[in-house]
Amino acid sequence: MLALPPPPPPPPPTLPPPPPQKQTKPVSLDQIVISKQAETLPPPPPQKQTKPVSLDQIVISKQAETLPPPPPQKQTKPVSLDQIVISKQAENQQNRAPNTPKSDIRISRKASTLLAPRPRQTNPITWCIAFLCLIFCLILIFFGVATLITFIVIKPRNPLFDIPNANLNSIYFDSPEYFNGDLTFLANFSNPNRKIDVRFEYLDIELFFSDRLIATQTIEPFTQRRGEKRLESVHFISSLVFLPQNLAVELQKQVQSSKVSYNVRGTYKVTATLGLIHISYRLHSRCQLEMTGPPTGVLVARSCRTKR
Repeated sequence: MLALPPPPPPPPPTLPPPPPQKQTKPVSLDQIVISKQAETLPPPPPQKQTKPVSLDQIVISKQAETLPPPPPQKQTKPVSLDQIVISKQAENQQNRAPNTPKSDIRISRKASTLLAPRPRQTNPITWCIAFLCLIFCLILIFFGVATLITFIVIKPRNPLFDIPNANLNSIYFDSPEYFNGDLTFLANFSNPNRKIDVRFEYLDIELFFSDRLIATQTIEPFTQRRGEKRLESVHFISSLVFLPQNLAVELQKQVQSSKVSYNVRGTYKVTATLGLIHISYRLHSRCQLEMTGPPTGVLVARSCRTKR
């Protein structure tokens, strides 16, 4: 057999020519890291086209998030078409309620304005009474201010009470505790004002021994002109006046020592007159007398003061 020559070697594979290289710009290290992270991250989900959402829908979505989850549905019986329509209308009304707060506010305001009572016209009699009350108040204010100004300008003074003279006629005891006495004094009433007249009313004068009432006397009312003085004789008679034992002993000692002390208190109402203005007030007079012993007791010392 003849030996076949070996087959020739296969020709080398022909490679396609490499693509022309583009000129690349130098890349920084931060860009390489960012590109690596982008390769490792998953591709973003495709974005859906969203429609513009109104403010009412956002409020509804917020309310839906805050509402509690619905209760588990129970097995329901077959519902007729009428019931389905009614339930749909109720759901629509519930969904519309939170979306229209402004309309509710307007309706409530309209209802309040409708329910508010209409103002009634004032009765003419009421206006007349109010007008008369206003005039009366103005008159009172006018007279009050006029009186105040008058008294500030004139500076009125209180009438004065004094005892210039007194006589102690007798003091004796029927028993250790029952006292009898006789006292006469001259009361001087004076009006120191130069532009005001005064009238004394309800004049009550009382005689005390050591704060114990032993006699009382009343004087008839009288009027005094400006700057005028008036003398009134007052006669005190004490008959069987009870005195405690200590006061009786004290009075007997004063009679023996010829130094008897009495207190005179006067209370009277005074009316001051200035033109058409009349002002009434009460005065209280206090006088402390010191006299010699009876039967010829005379006034030795006195101290009087008058105040409102």
